Amino acid sequence: MLRKLLLLSLILGLYACSDKFDLNEAIGNLEGTTNIGDTLFVQQFPIWEGFNHPEAMIVGREPFIYVADTENDRVVMLNIAGDNLGSIDIPHPTALAQDYGLNLIVCGEFDTLGTTFSAVYKINLFDAKNIIADAKVKRILPKSSLDYSNPQRKFTGAAVFGNGVYYISRTGTINNSPVNPDNSILMFATYDDINGNKVDTLIGRVPEIAPDGTGLVSANGITSLTSFNKNNIDIIVTLKGDNSFKTQWWTYVVTPIYQRYESKLSAFSSKLMEVNVFERPEGTTVDPSDNLYVADAGKDSVYKFSSFGDLQQAFGGETLYPDKPLNEPHDVAFFDRTLYVLDTGNNRILRFILSTELD
Repeated sequence: MLRKLLLLSLILGLYACSDKFDLNEAIGNLEGTTNIGDTLFVQQFPIWEGFNHPEAMIVGREPFIYVADTENDRVVMLNIAGDNLGSIDIPHPTALAQDYGLNLIVCGEFDTLGTTFSAVYKINLFDAKNIIADAKVKRILPKSSLDYSNPQRKFTGAAVFGNGVYYISRTGTINNSPVNPDNSILMFATYDDINGNKVDTLIGRVPEIAPDGTGLVSANGITSLTSFNKNNIDIIVTLKGDNSFKTQWWTYVVTPIYQRYESKLSAFSSKLMEVNVFERPEGTTVDPSDNLYVADAGKDSVYKFSSFGDLQQAFGGETLYPDKPLNEPHDVAFFDRTLYVLDTGNNRILRFILSTELD
């Protein structure tokens, strides 16, 4: 009961404070420029390389760009010009977020007694004055005997909110428990203890999310979480489980009868909500107009949807440029008119600027 009351108080406190194109339509290109409908994405050079199967990327609040350089076991910091500003060792990082105190939250791995467990770390960049190599790293998970009992559990995504709350998505094979199924979203709160130290506390699981559902509001194989830089706790989730709707926008609804996440868009109301639009979406981002970008590693493509879920652009595969198509893109980011694409299979970051914004 105490956890439920705390959850409600956190949520209520936070609230207080173009043309459509067929996904299979061939899209032309001209000297590195992808022309889709009324919008022109112009590729920027040079291409950013030097990674080894990177699986996550964000634009931080400073802003710096952070890359989970997965097979190099590190998180890399870049400036907007693409200069490498340093890195920090994190075993097999696969997901990133940054809170409003400039801490990085990273999903990675942890080895102990010959067993590898999925793990969550927090990197304190503020105290290190943004020198990432000097930053202190704190492991948030695993930390209890219960965490060590199930090495099949994987932490797959992170999303942060302005009230000190953050979510961690988790997947696994044991989902018949009504109390603690593997497929879940965990909720943490950060607060100051009596000594002024920041403490991360697990509040519990976000309620009323089906662990193995095949429809809306399911945690079946979550691959990423994305929050909005707004005064709400809406999230975008991507899933690769046995689910018909593999990218969903959830909004939190509070009524006198219940409080829970519901789908922002009704099923079949838009291209985003059509069955089997995606194959293996791994990452998303939103721009200031709430347009949604999805990186689908299964279809080697990136899609842009309006805030109503209407498809506006789609590019990738051999439609980008035939000699070097996208290969399993795992993430996207948007900042200052520029779309960043993490081209995981090609170990690089591509950048595209919207020509409608060019001077």
